[in-house]
Amino acid sequence: MAQRTNEFGQPIGAPVPGWARRAVPPRTILEGRLCRLEPVRAKEHAAPLHEQHLADREGRNWTYLPYGPFSSSAEYTTFLERAESQDDPIFYAIVDLASATPVGLASFLRIDPAMGSIEVGHVSLSPALQRTATATEAMYLMMRHAFDDLGYRRYEWKCDSLNAPSVAAAQRLGFQLEGTFRQAVVTKGRNRDTTWLSIIDGEWPAIRDALEGWLAPANFDDASCQLRSLRQFLEAARG
Repeated sequence: MAQRTNEFGQPIGAPVPGWARRAVPPRTILEGRLCRLEPVRAKEHAAPLHEQHLADREGRNWTYLPYGPFSSSAEYTTFLERAESQDDPIFYAIVDLASATPVGLASFLRIDPAMGSIEVGHVSLSPALQRTATATEAMYLMMRHAFDDLGYRRYEWKCDSLNAPSVAAAQRLGFQLEGTFRQAVVTKGRNRDTTWLSIIDGEWPAIRDALEGWLAPANFDDASCQLRSLRQFLEAARG
């Protein structure tokens, strides 16, 4: 496609016809086949979530988050009470439907309705949720809500540049690497360079198709092992 220019011969971006401010995500339940995302409620979610995280006995899951590990259920409850009171981030408890147990957290944050940009973050998955189809479905439900229900045009993922598993998880889900913000923040007394990744609305239909194909019951055998990888579905959907 030829580069658009203005009357001065300067290159300019593609038009965005009919663009209007998007809505802030409402505090609504996101329902899936394997999990349900519930707007966090400290009284209901704190105790079972803290118990689930205790399976991470070394506390290694908190290394790259700006908080945690939490020494007690009361301390974790205080953290979730603050989270519940905020409008940005908007925290969700990830409830495993098979066990009816909250097993992780995730949030929408840096919500910019005027520009149609939104980030997923504060992802803390208990050991029971890590590397499961349920975790993938939780991320899919949030993406689908942002793009299909709310009409956002940019979906971001940011993480500590040294957190290789987080970068790999984002890329597995279809996020594109954008770059690194050097010395972006100081957290837990340490420097953090921040890696930025994103999905934009034009990429979402292929990613949605890939995620839905991978998550379909037909893609798993009787032992719940995948028959085709998400990468294979993404490559096919992208042509």
